[in-house]
Amino acid sequence: MGELIPGLPEEVARECLVRVGFDQLPLVRRISRQWKSQVESPDYHRLRKAEGLSRPVLALAQAQPPTSPAPGDDAAPADKQHSSAGASGGPANSYRMVLLDPVEGRWAPLPALPGPTSSLPLFCQVAAVDGGGQGRKRLVVAGGWDPETWAPMDAVFVYDFLTGSWRRGAAMPGPRRSFFACAAVKGKVYVAGGHDEEKNALRSAMAYDPDADAWAQLPDMAEERDEPRGLCVAGGRFLVVGGYTTQEQGRFAGSADAFDPATNAWEPVEGGFLDDGVCPRTCCAAPGTKTQTTERMCMIRDGHLVARDGAGNAQWRTVAQVPEDARTAATVSAIPDGRVVVIGSGCHGGEQSVYVLREDEDGKGASWARATVPPEFSGHVQASCSLEI
Repeated sequence: MGELIPGLPEEVARECLVRVGFDQLPLVRRISRQWKSQVESPDYHRLRKAEGLSRPVLALAQAQPPTSPAPGDDAAPADKQHSSAGASGGPANSYRMVLLDPVEGRWAPLPALPGPTSSLPLFCQVAAVDGGGQGRKRLVVAGGWDPETWAPMDAVFVYDFLTGSWRRGAAMPGPRRSFFACAAVKGKVYVAGGHDEEKNALRSAMAYDPDADAWAQLPDMAEERDEPRGLCVAGGRFLVVGGYTTQEQGRFAGSADAFDPATNAWEPVEGGFLDDGVCPRTCCAAPGTKTQTTERMCMIRDGHLVARDGAGNAQWRTVAQVPEDARTAATVSAIPDGRVVVIGSGCHGGEQSVYVLREDEDGKGASWARATVPPEFSGHVQASCSLEI
């Protein structure tokens, strides 16, 4: 077997390879069998992390760059609670998957989905999982609407960050659902609630294992939840926040249920979670930081980022005012180091702004750092998830 990099000692060559950018791993893998073996090794990923070379990344379902609409094009479907429009003048029903390193302001589009249309399904859910026997990262896209017919879909797509390619996953079982809760928990993707094609709110839940490419039915939740928010929280639980029943159409409940994979059972969150009537769309779970050592929940309320400790009966507190150019149709995410990222615009259909929250060492103050957004990545963000590559 030849040298890893001709002319360099093996340990130096290995150090060079671990410094490859997250968007270049598929290319590096194809250079040679030796390089493929290196980047697919669990030791490779452990070394990147140990040397601080892994990157916190957001995977975004984002509107395609704006183009002039063709004469006679129909308008996009009205979103129940969200704006589906892209940047001003762009098509409202064409989305792609994009990676963003919000700390360095680095953007990279992923390849188009396989199939007749290159667009992501409208209102799809996205989740990032580890696994594959090598700690490799995969991105799962589940459900949504057909971008041409606007019909609900049961399609599942899985992206492998090492191979740089998509594959079709096993279709979601049961009724074709829309606006469901979704989150990755311990290597599986959990789905719950939403509504069927007759607009009936659902209580059912299930989990997808990308390694086995199979779905497993879970016990039903105690109540119907249409348009809930799904989160992975401390202890490896799947938290489903808010939503509403068929009879209470659009009247959000403030309650939450938590599913524990270890016991295969749901438990209500004591004391409620949100105030009744509050949409949970911007809720996110943020890992601990230097100033906030325990997990916390964050969301946007009345133009401010608010937070509370854990998923218990804690009170919400104001952290910082959200900049005006990011308050509309905002998406709130937390990267693995606990920093909170807000992506939004100043008006419906406006170009997106990205802000990363910087909190003071003493935990008594916070400010926003604005990330660079190139014009080709200024479209509306419909869904997001975080991962570390």
